[in-house]
Amino acid sequence: MILGGNCAMQAQNDQNEITVIDNDGKQEVIDLPESMNYELDSLLNLYYSKTYLQPGNGCNYRDENREYPQEVYIERLSRLPNIMEMPYNDIVQKFIDRYTGRLRHSVSYMLGASNFYIPIFEQALEAYNLPLELKYLPVIESALNPKATSHVGAAGLWQFMVGTGKQYGLEINSLVDERRDPVKSSYAAAQYLRDLYRIFGDWSLVIAAYNCGPDNINKAIHRADGQADYWKIYPYLPKETRGYVPAFIAANYVMNYYCEHNICPMCTKLPAKTDTVMVNKDVHLKQIADVCGIDIEELRTLNPQYRRDIVNGNSKPSVIRLPSSATNAFIANEDSIYNYQTNELFTRRSLVEVDNTATNTNYSRKSSSRKSSVSTSKRSKRETARDRRRKNKKGAKGKDVTVRNGDTLSEIAAKNHTTVKKLRKLNGIKGNNIRAGKKLKVK
Repeated sequence: MILGGNCAMQAQNDQNEITVIDNDGKQEVIDLPESMNYELDSLLNLYYSKTYLQPGNGCNYRDENREYPQEVYIERLSRLPNIMEMPYNDIVQKFIDRYTGRLRHSVSYMLGASNFYIPIFEQALEAYNLPLELKYLPVIESALNPKATSHVGAAGLWQFMVGTGKQYGLEINSLVDERRDPVKSSYAAAQYLRDLYRIFGDWSLVIAAYNCGPDNINKAIHRADGQADYWKIYPYLPKETRGYVPAFIAANYVMNYYCEHNICPMCTKLPAKTDTVMVNKDVHLKQIADVCGIDIEELRTLNPQYRRDIVNGNSKPSVIRLPSSATNAFIANEDSIYNYQTNELFTRRSLVEVDNTATNTNYSRKSSSRKSSVSTSKRSKRETARDRRRKNKKGAKGKDVTVRNGDTLSEIAAKNHTTVKKLRKLNGIKGNNIRAGKKLKVK
C-alpha cells in the first residue's frame, strides 16, 4: 500500500509510463498523463509561442538537472503556500524527475506560457473561492496547449469532455467549441472543481475525480472499505489516475522550484491589449483579417472557440476578440467586412432552385403511360361489372323443371339445391302431392 510520505515502493521510468516495483518484486505500470508525451516542437509552433516567447538568453544555467536528497524535496513541498496536501513519496519523486529531466525544455515553455494563462486561471479560481494551486492543473492536463485534444476527445487547456463541457454551460457544436476558450473553460473548470469538492471534501480525491470521473472514485472508495483517502484507494484506481495526483504534486513543485534544477523560463513579451466586439451576422475571420489588416493566425488564437473560422452571428449575438488597435477599424468597416468575399467564404446555401425540366419530361411520359393503363383498367372493370349484371339478370328469370313419374318434392329440392319448403312456397303447393308433367319453379 502506498502512503503519502512513506512509500516503500521504488519506481522506474520508461518513455510513456512509470513502472512501480514493490518490496516483493511485483511490477505495476502507471500511465503518464497525455500532456507529458507532447512534443515540444508542437508547443513552440503555436502562434503565441512563435510571436511572444523566445529562449531566455539571460539565463546562465547549465542545461542539466540537479538532484537533491529526499529530505530536500519533502521540505520544499512543505514550504509551498498551499491549502492542498502535497505529500512526498517515490512515485512523486519520479514525476519530479520526469519534469526536471526529460521534460525540462517543455517546462521552460510552460513557464513562459504561464504568463498568458495563469492570470486567467487565478481569476476563475478566485471567483469560486478555490485553492489557487489548482492553477497548475492544466499543466498536467494540456501542457498549457489551448489546442490540445486527447485520444478520447477531451479538448482545451482544461481538457473537458463534450458531455461535461455542455453540463457546465460550454457551447459545443460544428462551428463553436468553447472548451478551447481559455476564459470560459476556466470558469467552467472552477465550477466543476467546486462541485467535486462538495461531493468528496478532499482535494486529492477531487483531483483524481477530475481525471477519471466521480463514479470511478466512488467505486474505488467502496472497494477500499469506505476509506476516502487517495493513497488508500490508490490500488483500485485506473492506471493513469494512479499517476495523476503525483503528477499534480510534481507540477506544483517544478513550477515553483525550476531555478533549483537549472531550468530557464522562456522570455515572454505579453501580447498587445485586446478588446471585444459583438456581431449579429455571420462573419468569417478571414473577412476581418483582410479588411482590418490583422494576422489571421492572431485572430484564431484570440478566438480559439471558432473551430472553422466562422462566427455564427445569425444564430445569436456572438463575441469576437480583437487586438485593441483593430477595434475602431472593425467598427468603421463593418459593412465592408460582411460583404468581403461572401460568396467564396460562405458556400452553404440558404435557398436553392430545383431544375425539374428533365423530371417533368419523364413525368409526362410516365403520366401518359399511367393514364393509358388507368383507362384500360377502367374498361376492364366496366366489362366485368356488365357481365356480372347479365348473369344476375339471367338468374333473376328463375328456373323450371318438369315433374316426371315417380318424382318427389324432396328429390327435386335436392337436385336443384333448394328445400321442400321453398318449392312449396314458389309453387303454392300444400302437402306433398305433385302431378307428372307439371312444371315446378325451383328458383
